[in-house]
Amino acid sequence: MVKVYIDGQEGTTGLKILERFSGREDIELLRIDEDKRKDESERQKLINASDFTFLCLPDDAARQAVTLAGDSVRIIDASTAHRTLPDWAYGFPELSAAHREKIASSNRVAVPGCYASGFISLVYPLVSAGVMPTDYPVTVHAVSGYSGAGKKGIAQYEDENRGGEFDSPREYALTQQHKHLPEMKAVTGLDSEPIFCPYVCDFYSGMTVTVPIFPKLLKKFRAVYDIHKVLEEHYYGQKLVKVMPLGEMPSGGFLAANTLSGRNDMEIFVFGNDDRMLLCSRFDNLGKGASGAAVQCLNIMCGVDETVGLV
Repeated sequence: MVKVYIDGQEGTTGLKILERFSGREDIELLRIDEDKRKDESERQKLINASDFTFLCLPDDAARQAVTLAGDSVRIIDASTAHRTLPDWAYGFPELSAAHREKIASSNRVAVPGCYASGFISLVYPLVSAGVMPTDYPVTVHAVSGYSGAGKKGIAQYEDENRGGEFDSPREYALTQQHKHLPEMKAVTGLDSEPIFCPYVCDFYSGMTVTVPIFPKLLKKFRAVYDIHKVLEEHYYGQKLVKVMPLGEMPSGGFLAANTLSGRNDMEIFVFGNDDRMLLCSRFDNLGKGASGAAVQCLNIMCGVDETVGLV
């Protein structure tokens, strides 16, 4: 049995991790008293009493928490703080055998961001296969449920007296400054950050991420069939990432963003034709985009089936 502590267990991600531990007999959860949640010495005590500590904290607090941990404590950080650092494992095991091995052996694992997970799932295989040049002018569109906005955002959306603008999809990151952009560039190996157009919408959880492609700007494999094959072969045999059959259209021709809400897997689609393509990734921003990915990493680090506790 391994001892697990969640630093920041009252936040959205922390609570969802706790849900995924329900019924597990291989985990002993270490709990902090409510009145000591911000007591540094008590947090340090619990971090170092654990085998694994999840950090579900703002970036600065996550960096500070790492300084409290001894070398033997294995940290799984759900914040943005450590995702681009080379000495941290990046917690997306489906990207390559090397990513999976580094997660398994590392004491420091950074869980991917939700938007970044969708983007990287589509772009990383194409860049690593030499299909997409690293100077490709990438654009990414994304739609998310409002749970990704954190406690304050959730409260705004669920306020019965909210303004009418909350009834509509709301585009943001208009200045092209978003915390996931450095991660999107670094992990895929692109020369530049993509143009990023995210929307938060009036549903609780779920996400679609879409990357439009002009095949004529690619290095090779310019047919839609070939691009689908690259993605299909890259994720062959993976349990939580599935490339959907080419030509299979979602119900009514609409790709709903909330279809995988409450789940921990990801679906990848290739739409379009040999002139213009849409690469789409669909998943739960709180599942494969956050807590589900964190628990998957824990399972790999523990040497158990990666899907234990995951729907």
